[in-house]
Amino acid sequence: MTNATSKTNLLGLTQQKLEAFFEQLGEKRFRAGQIMKWIHHYGVDNFDEMTNVSKVLREKLKVCAEIRGPEVVSEDISRDGTRKWVVRVASGSCVETVYIPQNGRGTLCVSSQAGCALDCSFCSTGKQGFNSDLSVAEIIGQVWIANKSFGSVPGTMDRAVTNVVMMGMGEPLLNFDNVVDSMLLMMDDLGYGISKRKVTLSTSGVVPMIEKLGEVTDVALALSLHAPNNALRSQLVPLNKKYPLEVLLPACKKYISGLGEKRSLTIEYTMLKDVNDLPEHAAEMIELLRDIPCKINLIPFNPFPHSGYERPSNNAIRRFQDMLHQAGYNVTVRTPRGEDIDAACGQLVGQVMDRTRRSERYIAVRQLAVEAEVVLPLRDSNP
Repeated sequence: MTNATSKTNLLGLTQQKLEAFFEQLGEKRFRAGQIMKWIHHYGVDNFDEMTNVSKVLREKLKVCAEIRGPEVVSEDISRDGTRKWVVRVASGSCVETVYIPQNGRGTLCVSSQAGCALDCSFCSTGKQGFNSDLSVAEIIGQVWIANKSFGSVPGTMDRAVTNVVMMGMGEPLLNFDNVVDSMLLMMDDLGYGISKRKVTLSTSGVVPMIEKLGEVTDVALALSLHAPNNALRSQLVPLNKKYPLEVLLPACKKYISGLGEKRSLTIEYTMLKDVNDLPEHAAEMIELLRDIPCKINLIPFNPFPHSGYERPSNNAIRRFQDMLHQAGYNVTVRTPRGEDIDAACGQLVGQVMDRTRRSERYIAVRQLAVEAEVVLPLRDSNP
């Protein structure tokens, strides 16, 4: 008899993989659509509640399958309506998911890894080192949990989650296959039916994976730029030493141009006082992005302990924005949300495992990174 630990978690299976699963059981492929609707449209995790599925099949599924999302450790609600969930994943670490309501939209910021190996100097997530990739069930499970929390699963009422951004903990392109399958579920009509224009993957610049991404999906792309020249960007984003701007930006432009319709790259730019917020930086940025269809999000730095950085003044931010506007760019300044629950951009930290176990896992991820030709920090960044 199959025990619980070897059961297939149906939450993490795309339509194609779920169809293959039912074929292996000797069942018809259409069963996949039925089960997907129960899971993603109605938030059901109990086979007995699936009333249009025969009792025989339900009993069979109980033996070999399960529907299991990550464990919710806590849920916090900010004064501004932002919500943050801390969820525990299989590795024992905790990751964070943030929901931001604004102007009729509900944007869910989803994590793809526990911790992060890229060690960007201004990001609190990177300061804890890397622990583990999240499985498909753990990634899509964050969307599943958020919808259930609002009682707003697609099958019962208008969905609360209208947009998803892969901008939470981790570098999505270093967990490529699981992230791609998760985004397929987000966009599948049998999953969450979210438009490809409203699913955004944010990367620090893993160039080979950007090129690969264009072969399998057409979701929106965001680039964590944060500096207008290689010297400064290499200080802030160590990955830039491997993939400098003259390699990175053409890869992003190629991805956008390959979408087959008028789409633009989103530029994420965290503003750091007296580091990258000066008029000369704005002037460099104007030249750097001149030939790339893009919109720019300026993100005032959200302080965290011992970061060594400060938020720029409002005048400095406005000056920077005005210079970009005058050059013809579409520029917005992101309003900090959820600061009172540490849910603002750059503040997600979760809780990784003890250092010994992290170091063992870090060795493994370094090997994967070598295969993908990605440069990583030389050590676990968490003291």
